[in-house]
Amino acid sequence: MNGWIILDKPLALTSAQGVAAVKRILRTAGLPVPRIGHGGTLDPLATGVLPIALGEATKLAGRMLDAAKGYDFTVQFGTETSTLDAEGETVATSDVRPEAGAIAAILPGFTGAQDQVPPAYSALKVDGKRAYALARAGETVTLATRRITVHHIELLHGTPDSATFTTLVSKGTYIRSLARDIARALGTVGHVTMLRRTQSGPFGLAQAISLDKLAELVQGPTPEQAILPLMTGLDDIPALAITPDEAAALKQGRRLVGHPASNGTHLAVCGTVPVALVEAHQGEVRVLRGFNL
Repeated sequence: MNGWIILDKPLALTSAQGVAAVKRILRTAGLPVPRIGHGGTLDPLATGVLPIALGEATKLAGRMLDAAKGYDFTVQFGTETSTLDAEGETVATSDVRPEAGAIAAILPGFTGAQDQVPPAYSALKVDGKRAYALARAGETVTLATRRITVHHIELLHGTPDSATFTTLVSKGTYIRSLARDIARALGTVGHVTMLRRTQSGPFGLAQAISLDKLAELVQGPTPEQAILPLMTGLDDIPALAITPDEAAALKQGRRLVGHPASNGTHLAVCGTVPVALVEAHQGEVRVLRGFNL
């Protein structure tokens, strides 16, 4: 079992609990449980795309963490909370309710590379301790700005009190902070009341399944239909066809010298079998991640 289960994570479940639930479903179906991990944490109050890597796909989990991610989110104007979402206590209020035209007008200023201050309630570490632990203990948490990129952001719809957006962002972007900053730029305050991940790297909602659907599929005659092939996590990487001898060399950790591959990252494939994620440079091909398939 080497591949991906794209979970549509339900509300109130942590990412770790989502992985544990997948393990239980596989065991209940009598299937072997390989190494397993997820490709990017989702808050319990968030739903949506959670890539879960099985077997050799766990070697690609790091790439998934680095991938761009898409979200739909709703900002409730008038109240800012300590956590910047619906879980926290109110820390600021405002009577200002921005109109749709004003919201759309500021969004170009939130597009592109920018510095962002992460939420105090986050898993980032301050002097070796998690920021959220310090915040919960009543300590003042000051986090350094981080360089992030908002590739795209658009206003989907709004009410007098709230607005819903869709966005595509780089790794390290906190949607709660983005919501906070949008509200403040509009002369008010706000917090996130809905957050749904719509994309994680090459995976989207069209591929995501619920835990109930996963349980149904793995109990059926073809449980493998619930698992996407390992290569689907590398759809953005060009394939590099290699010979059996070259595959054997790469599996031994040796470099291919004098190879005509173009410079860059490739998925080395022998026939239909993925062999390794490789880096080619000036005629030399070296292994980044080898697959035992």
